[in-house]
Amino acid sequence: MKPLEGRIALVAGATRGAGRGIATMLGEAGATVYCTGRSVRGRPASGDSRPETIEETAELVTARGGKGIAVRVDHSVEAEVEALCQRIRAEAGRLDVLVNDIWGGESLHELGLPFWKQSAQNARLMFDRAIVTHVITSRHAVPLMLERDQGLIVEVTDGDHFGYRGGVAYDVTKMAVIRLAFAMARDLRRTNITALAVTPGFLRSEEMLDNFKVTEANWRDGAKVQPDFIASETPSYVGRAVAALAADPDVHRRAGRVVASWTLAREYGFTDLDGSQPHWADHFEKAYGKRYPVADDAAYASWFGGPIETAVPEWPIY
Repeated sequence: MKPLEGRIALVAGATRGAGRGIATMLGEAGATVYCTGRSVRGRPASGDSRPETIEETAELVTARGGKGIAVRVDHSVEAEVEALCQRIRAEAGRLDVLVNDIWGGESLHELGLPFWKQSAQNARLMFDRAIVTHVITSRHAVPLMLERDQGLIVEVTDGDHFGYRGGVAYDVTKMAVIRLAFAMARDLRRTNITALAVTPGFLRSEEMLDNFKVTEANWRDGAKVQPDFIASETPSYVGRAVAALAADPDVHRRAGRVVASWTLAREYGFTDLDGSQPHWADHFEKAYGKRYPVADDAAYASWFGGPIETAVPEWPIY
């Protein structure tokens, strides 16, 4: 029996990249996966020139041994998210895993520009697309978990550290979803539902392969353009990380934390599709001669104010 057989998952933002990798690897572990996004066959998302669709993702989930269900949802529209969750309740009667990977900020991040030269409108759009959508989706999906008092919520971010990410709006967005996982874990601390954040390393997504003008078959040629690309990983690597977390009966010990694909690979023993175990932190130290800025216990105590159990006092509820 596969470790996630019988489990129901929702991957919000499953069209491509990390979302597709997570959805397909949850399928590999036996889960039924609702794959949502805005790009469907014959109807791409507004302004989106990418060819990937949620139907393709759902088919890949099924091909891997799970059951993929494609549902077109704009997660910024609360009514559509509410309808999605009602459908999951009607069809499956439960929800075990929620992955918030809605992004939509590819053309908005303006990395390398100081904040006074960045577009305020782009920042607003990024916050709406990549933070508010996560809040809306969790608001309507988590009650399905509360009904059975069990589940896993995964916020997908960039980096397991509190260092600067190269652009104000992008930095705030990626830090916000880490904080969102922490805050949700705090509210859920008396339940058996775990909220945490997960990051991939240098993600070898469909778009990144296109940017480097390579394919998965010859991806190493991209390192001739950007040497760090040699330490990249497929979206399936972070997908297997999420699947391993979902199958771990002791996952609650990670509540409120951010963890990396490369760290989890060594702990759980999974590999990327080619059998390798890319490790971004090791590569960083070797390439740049300094320690990768991981969010360790000291960093949590500084940034969050302490462990999840004590970081926020008990506020009275009237």
